[in-house]
Amino acid sequence: MERFFKLKERGTTVSKEVIGGITTFLAMAYILAVNPGILSGSGMAFNAVFTATAISACIATLVMAFLANLPVALAPGLGLNAFFTYSVVLGMGCTWQFALTAVFVEGIVFILLSIFGIREAIINSIPSTLKKAVSVGIGLFITIIGLVNAGICTGDTGTIIGFVNLDFNHATALVAGLGLLITIILFILNVPGNILLGVIITTIIGIPFGVTKVPENFSPFSTPAAPYLFQFEWANALSLKFVVVLITFLFTDMFDTLGTLMGVAEQSNLKDSDGNIQNVKGALMADSVGTVVGACLGTSTVTSFVESTSGVAAGAKTGLASVVTGLLFLVALFLNPLFALVPAAATAPALIFVGYLMMKNVKSIEFSDVSEGIPAFITIMVMPFAYSISKGIVWGILSFVICKTAAKKAKEVPLVTWILALVFLADLIFESVKA
Repeated sequence: MERFFKLKERGTTVSKEVIGGITTFLAMAYILAVNPGILSGSGMAFNAVFTATAISACIATLVMAFLANLPVALAPGLGLNAFFTYSVVLGMGCTWQFALTAVFVEGIVFILLSIFGIREAIINSIPSTLKKAVSVGIGLFITIIGLVNAGICTGDTGTIIGFVNLDFNHATALVAGLGLLITIILFILNVPGNILLGVIITTIIGIPFGVTKVPENFSPFSTPAAPYLFQFEWANALSLKFVVVLITFLFTDMFDTLGTLMGVAEQSNLKDSDGNIQNVKGALMADSVGTVVGACLGTSTVTSFVESTSGVAAGAKTGLASVVTGLLFLVALFLNPLFALVPAAATAPALIFVGYLMMKNVKSIEFSDVSEGIPAFITIMVMPFAYSISKGIVWGILSFVICKTAAKKAKEVPLVTWILALVFLADLIFESVKA
């Protein structure tokens, strides 16, 4: 175990990795309920999708552990599942089998791009400043996710966005606020497993507030339903509609994954001597394999989860944490009611606090150089306000090329970055015309 995962080399221990893996799982376990809930809107059975979600997350995360040795967990992604249901099925009038086919082909394409190093070249072409900005932007992005999940941040306050009062009329927000306070105190006191302990304590605190709901005759055990298997529809695979859906899945998944990997690498310092992500080819292969497996089982695109940063913050630095997370997804198949007890108010403090930890990367960004600072600012700004990692990367790269060109430093822009900027620009034009 020591030799394979290189625990001493990365300055970690088995206990830290286990705690980190559990923390990551708890931070992203909501996907086990949310993903089936969204995909059921397309006509798919909730229980079948639940099984597919858990198994695909387990397999993809284990592949990440053994191919890349990174503390990154994967599962069917939010945003991608919404596009699957609300745009492709309900919006375009396609069947869910048609959408699953597009997801399957996307995964195959990504496997090929990963084998030939194309996705790796794209990631390595991102300028160093933007990589740091992506990490900070993701920190703010997951902070706002945590605030919204906790009911602290809402648009019901009379302004575009605002905070509710932390009182008994907003029990979920109050419990989350208490959980954040507890997490901060545990962190300052350097208590081992502080973030995970914060989640557990907050879950317990939520019981008398009615936020943590324990059903009558509670039993932690459940029997998993059979997933869909190979439910593909090839009849329209050569249509223009299929190509449009496929490209949308491709781009969104690619840059969500790219952003998450860069954020985790910056936070945990898992970079090589050139500043690139360690074992990135294996990480991208895990993402690709997960998507193919997920489609075969009956779920939308599997991607790297930004909540992995909570596990990194808890001490995870190797794939051993991913092994723990992956196995917990398998356990969740049979203990779904137990994991369902953990409310959003308990995982929200972990996400909010990780935002602070990722914000620290902002100090190494050269804001004094406007050709570096402005693109970094735009990247950081767009991610939380657009509620999208991929859009932050898109606008960051476009602004980087524009600023470098305006500053007469166009030679500092790598060729692949130029190509990405042109592709992004074409995509923006296409989306505007389509709208």
